[in-house]
Amino acid sequence: MKGEKIIMSELLIHTDDEKRVILDLTEILVKNIEGGAESAAYKFINERLSGAIAEGKITRDALGFSPVVNDMQTAVLVGQEIGFQDEIITSILLNRCVNTGTATIDEIGVVFGENVTKILTNLMQINSLYAKSPTIESENFRNLLLSFTNDMRVILIMIASRLVMLRGLFDSDNDEARKLVANEASKLYIPLAHKLGFYKLKSEMEDLSLRYTETEIYAELSRKLEETAASREDYIASFIKPIERQLKMQPHIKFRIKGRTKSINSIWQKMKKQQRPFEQIYDLFAIRIIIDSEPQNEKSECWQVYSIVADMYTPNPHRLRDWLSVPKSNGYESLHTTVMGPEGRWVEVQIRTERMDAVAEHGLAAHWRYKGVQSEKGLDNLLASIRDTLENMSEESAAESKFKMELYKDEIFIFTPKGDLYRLAKGATILDFAFSIHTGLGCRCTGALVNGRNVPLRHTLNNGDQVEIITSNSQTPKLAWLNIVQTGRARAKIRQALKEIRAKQADMGRETIVRKLKNHKIEFDESVMDHLIRKMGFKRLTDFYQNVSDGVIDIADVIKRYQALLNPENENNEPQRSAGDFTFTNKEQNGSSDVLIIERNLKGVDYKLAKCCSPIFGDDVFGFVTINGGISIHRKDCANARQLQERYPYRVIEARWSEFENKNALFPVTLRVVGNDNIGVVTNITSVISQEKDITLRGINIESHDTLFSGTLSLLVGGNTKLNKLIAKIEGVKGVKQVKRG
Repeated sequence: MKGEKIIMSELLIHTDDEKRVILDLTEILVKNIEGGAESAAYKFINERLSGAIAEGKITRDALGFSPVVNDMQTAVLVGQEIGFQDEIITSILLNRCVNTGTATIDEIGVVFGENVTKILTNLMQINSLYAKSPTIESENFRNLLLSFTNDMRVILIMIASRLVMLRGLFDSDNDEARKLVANEASKLYIPLAHKLGFYKLKSEMEDLSLRYTETEIYAELSRKLEETAASREDYIASFIKPIERQLKMQPHIKFRIKGRTKSINSIWQKMKKQQRPFEQIYDLFAIRIIIDSEPQNEKSECWQVYSIVADMYTPNPHRLRDWLSVPKSNGYESLHTTVMGPEGRWVEVQIRTERMDAVAEHGLAAHWRYKGVQSEKGLDNLLASIRDTLENMSEESAAESKFKMELYKDEIFIFTPKGDLYRLAKGATILDFAFSIHTGLGCRCTGALVNGRNVPLRHTLNNGDQVEIITSNSQTPKLAWLNIVQTGRARAKIRQALKEIRAKQADMGRETIVRKLKNHKIEFDESVMDHLIRKMGFKRLTDFYQNVSDGVIDIADVIKRYQALLNPENENNEPQRSAGDFTFTNKEQNGSSDVLIIERNLKGVDYKLAKCCSPIFGDDVFGFVTINGGISIHRKDCANARQLQERYPYRVIEARWSEFENKNALFPVTLRVVGNDNIGVVTNITSVISQEKDITLRGINIESHDTLFSGTLSLLVGGNTKLNKLIAKIEGVKGVKQVKRG
């Protein structure tokens, strides 16, 4: 072997095992160095490294490792990750010579060029952090990043070197050192490897770290995996076989399938997260389908393979991960789904192309290994993007949050009952989803069935939920909806819908005024009405007409004021008519007072129950003579009662209900209910109402507000005695806090 003589005569400080390792590593390196043992690079490295050992400048480190063995193992590992590039292999092997003064940066620059000196300069900066200790404390992490982010390959050297150290500690009896290095890897190097996409290295470091820090747990899981290995392999084979058969029927798809057991650390993390024992963790392995696809066909063929798998095995909608459309920030691309396999076991299936698999295995280093970065400009651009990625990491996320990498964690995917997929912002509610489908659907939305469960409008959706919107033709958008929705699109649609509703209500209010004036044979004058509206304190005409439409404003009062503006000379000349000016066929004389007895067959008197307070049989009421001679019946506790009695005392008459009015008579009533938003509280309320005789539920409108609900119940009741009993029963329902008449 050409490389056997490398530093052999000077390796007196190495054990026999170490010498055998060095020979094996030398063979690998020499085979991959351009020109082999005859190259100038090999001769320079052999000469300077041998000289440093001979002079005793290279000694074992604080953990008892041979730096020569570690450097050669690191060089081979890095070469396996990104390819055996002379520049990076040379830099790793010459690093010790520079540190010991056996070779200088200047002379190395003359022999090997600027790129090697650049890498070595970064390595020297990192080595300075190890001057006092073989490990790096987490508080130095920011300084560490700033020292090596000039070249991504230097980061890979650091990660590979740490993995070599973890491997070397496998047979060590120094438990304290093993835990120290493992904890450091967990805090710094494993998250860093994850961020840059070096998943293969990350997984091995995680397993070794768990082995050193949780020895008993690691040993137990290893034993159980070994015991179930045979059955697991049989299951994987039976799972893959029908997929292979179907894919082979697609001649344009070239593929390979491999199954792998998940790492021990991954299984342990699942056990902790799910709080389940090993025996109840079913997705212990993953199936990877790798397609040999042309770049322009990658996505379509991956989705085609997904369709084949989903047709054979039922997918879990909660576990679909689409990193094809939007790759991770570290370049990771793949399509993940979890399907129900034979025996009711969940199996994760990963679908990707050969190019994607290279990136998944080797991270950003795959740009060298798979596609290659040949030009200096291409290399500079790639390294600049890596530096930007690293510098934007916060110290907290690096040390404590382990770089929560997914760039698009702020999005969720929601399914319709037909299987259509919608993308929404994280935190989106039922209303957001309804408006994302169609404005009309959102405007009529009253709730939804999420995964078969009835939920209110403000329910927050989760990734993979299946949602069926529930609508009602009587539902209309509410101003409070703006506080429920989370997306700008839904908010804009609600505002537009409310604007249209207000416009319609204003038109209806205006038409009502015009019609009432026409009934009184009064001509409608736009300018006079505008003046009146301003005089009544309204800044916008639409607000006034909307209040008219809602019944908030007394139209009779508006007409009186309008007439006064049309004929200012007659404003104070209206004859003050009392109730005695009208003939009541059923009035009874009580001193000097006229009392209107309200009954269904009342003749000779035009009366109606006021909508503002909706009086019912048994309420204390009074009559109010309207301008057209009719009488409006109000409750004495009506919100308008005091104003009417103070401003128009000459129009107020006494009134009471006929003793026989309650028979077979039903009156409309609105109840306002507030309570805790407990499951089933609305059902319990409606159940109470349904058990009451002579009480009919005409409509219900409930809205949730965080932990509370509020709403209205529209009823038909025979009188206030029955109503008061019903209110008492509703107040007794668990969760109800308040019940009031509207």
